[in-house]
Amino acid sequence: MKNIQISFVFILKWVAIILFTAASIGTATAFFLKALDFVTSWRDHHIWIVNFLPLAGLIIGLAYYYTANVITKGNNLIIEAYHNAEIEQPPSTIPFVMAPLIFISTLLTHLGGGSAGREGTAVQIGGAIADRCTQIFSLTPTQRKTILLMGVSAGFAAVFGTPWAGAVFALEMMSFQKIKFENTIPCLAAALGAHYVCLAWQVHHTIYTVNNISAISLKTIGWSLLAGVLFGLTAFLFLHTHKIFEKLFSMIKFPPLRPVLGGIVIAFCIVATRNTTFIGLGIPSIIEAFNSTAGNFDFALKILLTCFTLSAGFKGGEVTPLFFIGATLGSILISFIPLPIAMLAAMGFVAVFAGATNCVVASIIMGIEMFGIQAGFFVAIASIVAYFSSGKNSIYSAKLSWGAKLD
Repeated sequence: MKNIQISFVFILKWVAIILFTAASIGTATAFFLKALDFVTSWRDHHIWIVNFLPLAGLIIGLAYYYTANVITKGNNLIIEAYHNAEIEQPPSTIPFVMAPLIFISTLLTHLGGGSAGREGTAVQIGGAIADRCTQIFSLTPTQRKTILLMGVSAGFAAVFGTPWAGAVFALEMMSFQKIKFENTIPCLAAALGAHYVCLAWQVHHTIYTVNNISAISLKTIGWSLLAGVLFGLTAFLFLHTHKIFEKLFSMIKFPPLRPVLGGIVIAFCIVATRNTTFIGLGIPSIIEAFNSTAGNFDFALKILLTCFTLSAGFKGGEVTPLFFIGATLGSILISFIPLPIAMLAAMGFVAVFAGATNCVVASIIMGIEMFGIQAGFFVAIASIVAYFSSGKNSIYSAKLSWGAKLD
């Protein structure tokens, strides 16, 4: 009887944890997405605001410099917290200030015209909120690792509307080879819960349509393999461009000055060229890539502007820009790869993400969730090939360093 009571209390405790993470992270992400839509729309109608990007950079730089400096690690801090959970004595929870700070900093970045994403914001909000459960529910180090996975799952699922991919993304982001099977159920529960909470707040995610899908044959598989190589090499280019700009900005010894100077350069480029195609998320360009050919160098320009923006110290994330890069590249491959343009855009959308994150399983599942099971076959081929052809680097550097230690 005593064992039954203990089991009941244990189950009740984890049901409460799942409900808390799903409701709080789903709500926070919904609020973030609505706020992001507002600042994006406002910027598009008042483009003069890009002149104030250096000021936004100064605010972001000073805020991160004079608060908990450790949170500048972003997503990598969550990965480190996960792997340190059973090592640190006493354990240190993720500073809660990470959540409001990344929220405000991302909005300022997009308001001023920086090229950034949104997944980093959702993941960091999810991790910071979920880690509150460590103290509230007196979790053990092993249980804390589970709650961190749940936070990442919930944040990713809610921001993109892909709960199954969100759960697997968290497992892959931390270290897929060392994940315990029992963590998959709470991760999926948190991801599904946060996704539906976000929908309940009337947040609608972008729908990408792939109507024309090629029949499976040796010829179409061969073309898909070639496309996968090109997507992987593009992910490789993104990663190394990011490194180059990070080294460049590291030469500025006072960190708050980095986004100021970066903001001056970005604002000048926008004003001088009068081109806003590559700022912000770039959702309109992604949608257009599924229907018509993008500019030949659109993907390369997005790589340059995104890597420059994030290396300077602006916030948001890399994933949506990676979608932009992959989709626009896919659309121009139609010039020599005889596959439907929407299918090529979908393959690039997911495969560049797979190559840059090393999260290939989550990428494939995301492709199926977004584009359907029929497109999923070709998305899977492109993602797997991109994963192997992009090299060992990842936008999540902490994942690589901990993977090496564990191996």
